[in-house]
Amino acid sequence: MRRREFITLLCGTVAGWPLAARAQQPDMPVVGFLSALLPETSAAILTAFRKGLSEAGFIEGRNVAIEYRWANNDYDRLPGLAADLAHHPVAVIAATGSLSAALAAKEATGTIPIVFNTGTDPVKTGLVATINKPGGNITGISTMNFQLGTKWLGLLHALLPSATRFTLLVDGSPESKFLITDVQAAAMANGLQVEVLHAGTIDEVKTALADVGQKQASALMIAPGPVFLDHRVEIAMLALSYGMPALYTNRAFAEAGGLISYGSDFTDSSAKSAFIAAGFSRVRNQRICRFN
Repeated sequence: MRRREFITLLCGTVAGWPLAARAQQPDMPVVGFLSALLPETSAAILTAFRKGLSEAGFIEGRNVAIEYRWANNDYDRLPGLAADLAHHPVAVIAATGSLSAALAAKEATGTIPIVFNTGTDPVKTGLVATINKPGGNITGISTMNFQLGTKWLGLLHALLPSATRFTLLVDGSPESKFLITDVQAAAMANGLQVEVLHAGTIDEVKTALADVGQKQASALMIAPGPVFLDHRVEIAMLALSYGMPALYTNRAFAEAGGLISYGSDFTDSSAKSAFIAAGFSRVRNQRICRFN
């Protein structure tokens, strides 16, 4: 499947946004970076983000500064971190990697431009009014990973035609409910069973996987989530130790030893979101996105 088939890019017009969002910024523009992840496990994402800035002519420390705010896998910290960024002289807030980060940024400011990078439908989740006209001070990219549950189940069932019982592991993110609904509807339509397990920490992940191993479910689906991504090697090895075929949403899991992954390239969307964010340091009455 080609990446462009399920990456949605939202565009807006700076001219229609509040004047405060277009006020003069410091000599070296500042990009606010808001993430639910841990910095020490986000090297690939940061590299991609900086690459996107460089493609727009911005090099960190030379002609742009980045204010980083990391929630360290704790979604409850995001509102406070977003509010902190909103009180700094940032030209734009890049709310990366989760719906929770984007919603926290949207709640924190109605004037500073926000560029999100999520895996959900931005209209259904209330981020934007419509795809073509996001409205307000927010725009961004959606990879729609949380709408791929039907495809994940179909792929696993194709690999294991006799399998009837599957397990879906999710974290506590608000976007998980969309994935659960999608997977359960697909299972019901095909006469399959899907048990949903929740885990917000690596210890809870270990407990959940041990439970799956004891119940001898046919296969496992790992939803997107910062804790899962941070501990991808350990999770992939645990699945293998239990003899559990597992499907993941990020190729980093397959590179770590997981069986199969199916989803968008998050590093690519991170680079694109950075490119969009770069525009707010200098673009005024122009379109803010220029992707094919």
